Amino acid sequence: MDTVLILMHVEKDAGLAKSALEALGAAKDVAEAGGADLAVGLVGESLQVAANLIAGCGASRFLGVEGAEFGHSRYGSDIAAAEAVCRAVNPTMVIAPATSRWNRVVAGLAHRLGGRADTHVTDLVAAEGGATITRWYYRQRMEAVLQRTQRPWVIVLETGCHAPWTGDVGTVKIELVTATVPVAAKRTAVIGVKAPTSGQQTIRPDAELLFVAGAGWTKKQSDGQAHAPEAESLIRGFLQLTNASLGSSKSLVDLSKDGQAVLTLMTHLNQIGQTGSTPRHLKGLSTCCHGEEPHAVGWRFISERRAVNLDPNCGWARGKTDVLYVADAFEVMRKVNALLAAKPAR
Repeated sequence: MDTVLILMHVEKDAGLAKSALEALGAAKDVAEAGGADLAVGLVGESLQVAANLIAGCGASRFLGVEGAEFGHSRYGSDIAAAEAVCRAVNPTMVIAPATSRWNRVVAGLAHRLGGRADTHVTDLVAAEGGATITRWYYRQRMEAVLQRTQRPWVIVLETGCHAPWTGDVGTVKIELVTATVPVAAKRTAVIGVKAPTSGQQTIRPDAELLFVAGAGWTKKQSDGQAHAPEAESLIRGFLQLTNASLGSSKSLVDLSKDGQAVLTLMTHLNQIGQTGSTPRHLKGLSTCCHGEEPHAVGWRFISERRAVNLDPNCGWARGKTDVLYVADAFEVMRKVNALLAAKPAR
């Protein structure tokens, strides 16, 4: 009988990320539809708490590689742990969430196992004749539905593409697997983590709302002057009041190369579009950007789209947004922030 293995790494709080639960939900659906066994593979410093959280997922086996050296991201130890679990299970399909840890490991893992790997998968379904995956090509302009005959098939599922698994908590017995990490693979040492405080964090993948700013925020306004400091204050205030995630058009993050006024809370990591990220928030609000194809392609998976622009003929008005507000973004966001600030705290 075929076996589907779901690979997950345990977070620092001993739990599992939403992306891991989404991949688990997809793996369970594929295993059930194809009549295959489901096995769970965990990697981390301590596994029992995470395993108990998904005790009701229906897996026939829970395996894991446990230890301090597997508690942080490092290619040498991560691929050793993944390979050890895979050889203990001998799966026909391996599914993992699209985290930075697994994304950089799966190609090497597939090579070691003699299989094939596919990353940036946006859909995974069981179909007649076998499972199929969906992914985008050519800067996300073309969608392809693929099947593979090579086994094992290693698949990395993008976050936000499947409903996360939910079920009963319980107690499971974990089969601990020994993973040998050679000395040469330990040359990379993790000495600490630097991260912005919650008030400075602007990229929030799990936020319900994506707020995108365009280059118009830094251009001359109706009084003939640019107001970049006020623009940054309005945007930062909105993010703090809503816990929204912040995105940017390419033209805005590229302004620093042109010597123009910039928004200091923006980096190229915030960029949305065919040369940036493709977020999957439920709602999106675009301000001061024109909604042209290179930028709007990054909104492909946003469920509800709205835009604020002074130009009634901008790209957003040509069927790329559900609602277009023809208005001054400065005035709109001043009013919105005032209304949000006046609302009682929940």
